[in-house]
Amino acid sequence: MQFSEQLDALQSHVEAAKTDVQTAANESREQLKMRVDQAGLNLDQAVKRAQQQTDKATTSARNKWEQMRADATAKREDIKTKIDKRNRQMDAKDAATDANWAEADAADAINFAERAVDSAEVAIFDAIYARAYADERATAAGS
Repeated sequence: MQFSEQLDALQSHVEAAKTDVQTAANESREQLKMRVDQAGLNLDQAVKRAQQQTDKATTSARNKWEQMRADATAKREDIKTKIDKRNRQMDAKDAATDANWAEADAADAINFAERAVDSAEVAIFDAIYARAYADERATAAGS
């Protein structure tokens, strides 16, 4: 496996997300709504790509994938519902409370991503170890 290349791609993805977030901080509400809609479409595409990659995976990996996909779909629907709700709100206090919740959700998502990276690191180490052990056993069997 090319773990370094995958991690490089992940790092590039995070850097692009950071740039997008910095840009979004200065955009109008309408621009932000369009950005949210596009991010949802991007998420759907990423889910489809990941599904294609996991079609060959083990049952355990498929179960984890299905849960992740369900979580992503639920999150997207939750965000759409919140945006619709915000568009109907008039009270500044309610809007501020809603913004606080949205910021907390974003912080939770970042924390989840950090845990996912930590989990990926452990899985990569396990995969590298398993490959090294398999190679060692193959060499020993060939002796």
